[in-house]
Amino acid sequence: MGARKAMLVLLAQLCLCFNISLATAGDLHVNQAGIMDLRGHSFSSDIPLNGTWLFSWHQLLNPKLQYIGGIPVNFPAKWTDLKLNGKKLPSFGYATYRLKVLLPKSKQALRIAMPEVYTAYELFINGNQVASNGVVTTSEKGFVPYAEYRAVDIPVGTDSLYMVLQIANFAHSKGGIKKNITIGPTELMSLKRNRAEGIDLILGGCLIMGGLFFLGLYLMGSRDKAILLFAIYSIIYSYRIIGIDNYVLHTMIPNISWYFTIRLEYFTLFFGIGLFSLYTRYLYPQEVKERQVLALCACCFCFATITLVFSPYYFTQLINPFLVVMAACLIYIPYVYIRAFRKRRPGAIYTLMSSVALVILFAIALLHYWEITPALQLLSFICYLAFFFLQSLVLSHRVSFKLGTAKREAEEGLKVKSEFLSTMSHEIRTPLNAVIGMSHLLLKNNPRKDQQEQLDVMLFSANNLLAIVNDILDYNKIEAGKIVFERIEMDITAITRNIVSGLRSTAQDKNIELRLKIDPLLKNKIMGDPTRISQVITNLVHNAIKFTERGSVEVGVEVRMQSEKTTTLYLYVKDTGIGISQANQKRVFERFTQADSSTSRGFGGTGLGLAISKRILELQESDLHLISEPNEGSLFYFFLTFDKGTSAINEKKQSVLPLESDQPLAGVSILLVEDNMMNVLVAQRYLERWGAEIDVAYNGLEALHKLNLDKHQLVLIDLNMPVMDGYEAATRMRADGVVIPILALTANLPEEIRDRVYEAGINDFVLKPFLPDELYRKVMHAVFK
Repeated sequence: MGARKAMLVLLAQLCLCFNISLATAGDLHVNQAGIMDLRGHSFSSDIPLNGTWLFSWHQLLNPKLQYIGGIPVNFPAKWTDLKLNGKKLPSFGYATYRLKVLLPKSKQALRIAMPEVYTAYELFINGNQVASNGVVTTSEKGFVPYAEYRAVDIPVGTDSLYMVLQIANFAHSKGGIKKNITIGPTELMSLKRNRAEGIDLILGGCLIMGGLFFLGLYLMGSRDKAILLFAIYSIIYSYRIIGIDNYVLHTMIPNISWYFTIRLEYFTLFFGIGLFSLYTRYLYPQEVKERQVLALCACCFCFATITLVFSPYYFTQLINPFLVVMAACLIYIPYVYIRAFRKRRPGAIYTLMSSVALVILFAIALLHYWEITPALQLLSFICYLAFFFLQSLVLSHRVSFKLGTAKREAEEGLKVKSEFLSTMSHEIRTPLNAVIGMSHLLLKNNPRKDQQEQLDVMLFSANNLLAIVNDILDYNKIEAGKIVFERIEMDITAITRNIVSGLRSTAQDKNIELRLKIDPLLKNKIMGDPTRISQVITNLVHNAIKFTERGSVEVGVEVRMQSEKTTTLYLYVKDTGIGISQANQKRVFERFTQADSSTSRGFGGTGLGLAISKRILELQESDLHLISEPNEGSLFYFFLTFDKGTSAINEKKQSVLPLESDQPLAGVSILLVEDNMMNVLVAQRYLERWGAEIDVAYNGLEALHKLNLDKHQLVLIDLNMPVMDGYEAATRMRADGVVIPILALTANLPEEIRDRVYEAGINDFVLKPFLPDELYRKVMHAVFK
């Protein structure tokens, strides 16, 4: 009783806050049992026809006759709460309720709102049937239960209403009528009903759409069981909004089976509370006690199962015992939210706020069920919206938190991947330097013809391996957004000419003609990144040669548009190779992909060349296009707009490097600092062939001791060494006043080391595996600049 009193006090305070007035029977004028005098009312609002009605048990009285007698009962009244001859009336049966209403003389249009009853009725006014639900009978045979809101308009000028309400029930555990019959101005009653339906439809629609949204979120990737459970709970509980009380769903779908809807009504209550308890378990697993939550869920799901298996007479009696389970949930769930808030779990502040709305909702529902208060629909609507909105915020915060965590993990993974690839680059390039370098040295020692063929194969394979490593590292760099484009003057004709010259021997090996066409309108150098444009064209030409067995490959540069400041070029590579089917033309631009598996086996490769070329062009606001037919060849092309340079294209060929026999480095003493013996051997052999004198140190500390400024004119130093690396050694040399050039020998990527190299005072670097010509140029430039 103490709890009930506290709830009454709480409700009274809420009513004051929302200016809600509760009508009581004391506001009405009742002269005697069965007669209600409303002649003194102005009908400025609706009036419940509550008072003393006449009740006749197991009688369906003729509505055209006005009977004297009957048992006076307070209305609305369930007959299951009444006693006749000292015995409580059973649930199953039939009865008649009667009332005479005296109305004022007025031209105001009036309407009577008739709620549902337990569980079929016929309403007669002045001898005429004006509303009904289901089929009223005196036995179970032919009885049909139904529940739907009805409205009855009273003819203008009517001064009295003789109301006869026949009710029958052979399905529910309760009998009679529980809700008020109200009378009021037609316009007001219509507005009130429309408002009630609108609130139910808005709230029900919000729950359904919210549930579908979170269900989609779960199915599309966020495999969080809390999200799934809340989605199902929202969809299931939406029936509690539109399927009961105002019965909006029944108005939308007339004649829907009562036996089906009554099961839905109780099932959604029992199962929904169990789902919400389970949802709380997955929302904050560290704060819940497993056994308690599972016990609550088991009770709820057991009640739900009974609803599906047994008849309505039995499961409709479970509502009172289930209130105990609801009370336990109402206490335990906020307790979990409070613990989560104290431990600063993600979104706990929102769940704690939602629990306040939940307590208010439970209090309103309980007091309405006990017939102490009306439904307080507007307040319930606000609380429902607050509850589901706050719970949605919890899940949104949860998803956001997980995405943030996933993002950090992905960034960490990318960092680890980049570090791994950097290490892999160094570890692979270092031995490749020895393989490629020794192959070149052996080829210069006049090998026999069979030895030369074997060395060519070895050098070809080593270069292929190096190309694969470079492709993987380049694609990783592009994905990570670390690629930077230079903007310097470049001679596009010289670039394409050098590419074609470099790959002509490969084409000749396959008896393929490799042609180059340069537009004579191209007169000026252009501003761009020669390395990246060369990479794109090389990939396209190399691909064309690889997939062409006979015929030709043509490389072309045409001017499509130019002004005083810009030039738009059309660059293409056309071949007569195997071609690509329409279905596979998009796939060839995907990473690690070729047209089909047979192509991959027949021609090899990583499938990265076209993907890299396409991404490089996209980053320069261009695109790589393809026109191809199987067995007829392919045409790859793209358009790029460049700013014009100030210099004209120089047609002169590059100067040829001096011959090694000329001993160009005679008299030059170099300190070589390298910990890998094979790399020492390769670099030493090349430098000595060019006439240089070499001293070797095997780490940075040893180099500091061996460096002789009176003798050495250049330091060639590896960056990654034991004891002391090249960065620290170079930094110390510069700190000690060493001014001679320092060149780094490194297998690291240029972008990763450029800043550190220059900060350490190193003048330039040579990438391993180095080509003899590149090493020669860098050394000559450093010593004789």
